[in-house]
Amino acid sequence: MSDYSAFKVELTDNMAHVQIDRPEKLNAMNAAFWQEIIDIFRWIDDEDAVRVVVLSGAGRHFSSGIDLMLLASVANQLGKDVGRNARLLRRTILGMQASFNAVDSCRKPVLAAIQGYCIGGAIDLICACDMRYCSTDAQFSIKEIDMGMAADVGTLQRLPRIIGDGMLRELAYTGRTVEAVEALRIGLVNRVFDDPASLLEGVFAIATDIAAKSPIAVAGTKRMLDYMRDHRIDDGLDYVATWNAAMLQSDDLRVALTAHMSKQKPEFAD
Repeated sequence: MSDYSAFKVELTDNMAHVQIDRPEKLNAMNAAFWQEIIDIFRWIDDEDAVRVVVLSGAGRHFSSGIDLMLLASVANQLGKDVGRNARLLRRTILGMQASFNAVDSCRKPVLAAIQGYCIGGAIDLICACDMRYCSTDAQFSIKEIDMGMAADVGTLQRLPRIIGDGMLRELAYTGRTVEAVEALRIGLVNRVFDDPASLLEGVFAIATDIAAKSPIAVAGTKRMLDYMRDHRIDDGLDYVATWNAAMLQSDDLRVALTAHMSKQKPEFAD
C-alpha cells in the first residue's frame, strides 16, 4: 500500500479499512481524493488478501462532499469558448464518475460506516457501496440542487435502486436533510447504531463475518447481484449456471462441506 494524502488505508484479518482522512476539512473531497480512491480500489481488487472493505470518515463527519476549492479551480479554467468549456467540464465529470465506478465495480463487498454529515458527493459515494450503516447523528442530503446543478457522479443513477424512484425525486428536488431514523425507514441504510464508536464496531463485526466466508462464493454472489441490475431473470439464471460451472470446481466447496459435516469452522484460502 502507498501513502495517501486524502485517505488512510489499513489491512487487518482480510479486511481493508479505507478511511477518508481530512477531518479538519470535514472530509471534503479534494483533487487528491478523486485519484487516490481509484488507486486504492484498484489495489483492493487485485489483492487477494482483501476479502471485504469498510469505508469510513475520520473525525465527526463522514464527508461534506466535493471540496469547494476544487470546484473553484475548475471554474478558473473556463474561458470564453463554449465548446471548449463543455469539453473540459465533460472530461472532469467523467473522471469523477470513474472514481466512484471503481468502488461500485470492486469485486469485494464494500460497507460504508457513516456518521455526521453525508452530503452531496458523499451520497454519490455511499450509493456505490454494497451496504450502508450509520450512527444516530448522521445527516444525509442531496445538496447539489441548492448549488444550482443536478447531481452528476452517480446519485441519480444508483439511488433509485436503493430507496425507490419517488423518494429519490423528493430528496433530489428539495435537497432536504434526512436523519438516521428516516434513512433506516426508506432503506438508505441497513442499520442505525447509537454512536460512531458502536457504528464502527458493528460494521467491522459484519465485515468479519463476510471475511470468514469463501472469497470465491462472495465474489460470485456480488457479481450475480450486480449483473441483475441490468438484465432479465432468465439472463441471470443462464449467467449463474455458466459461472458456477467453473466456480463449483473450487476447493472452497469441498472445504465448506467438510467443515459443515464435522461442525468445524471452515478456513478458506485467499
